[in-house]
Amino acid sequence: MKVLTALICLPLLLAACGDNKARFVIAPSEAASEVRLRVSSIEVRDVSLPTYASASEIVVEDADGALRPAAKAIWADDPPRAVTSALARSLDLKSTATVAVEPWPLTEGPAVQLAVRVDQMTARADGRFVFSGQYALSSPDGALRERLERFAIEVPMADSTPATVADATGRAIDALADEVLSRLRR
Repeated sequence: MKVLTALICLPLLLAACGDNKARFVIAPSEAASEVRLRVSSIEVRDVSLPTYASASEIVVEDADGALRPAAKAIWADDPPRAVTSALARSLDLKSTATVAVEPWPLTEGPAVQLAVRVDQMTARADGRFVFSGQYALSSPDGALRERLERFAIEVPMADSTPATVADATGRAIDALADEVLSRLRR
């Protein structure tokens, strides 16, 4: 019986010890200045990502157009959660609004809710990081006119290493935050 237990546990132990993958964080840059907004608070709903971008593996496009996992590299956090948090952080640092990820943690509800649906989040073989989709700004209390907007952001990349892809992802999220803030500016 002990031998059987050892044989069952051995693969689990080897898998736990064998994870030598580097982990990369999606992080927006620090904001240089605050934008004055016509709303006081923004709730960022969970960002919806395509299946390939939701996985823990960092994927890059190869010369044939196929998306393949980068060798020995994964995201440090669950990608939908990381993108949502990075977007909320970028909006918070760049604006005068109070920004939080859903569920809204304060008693008084948010003035605006932001929902983002990403169509593409791809490190292309041609040296571009493509980040596109649609976002919705809704206002439960009527603080602003609700709208749907498409976004298409491209960030240049020097190479397709996981560190470069992580940096490009953060810069693309910053660019999306800038687009959203331009719609909410006073």
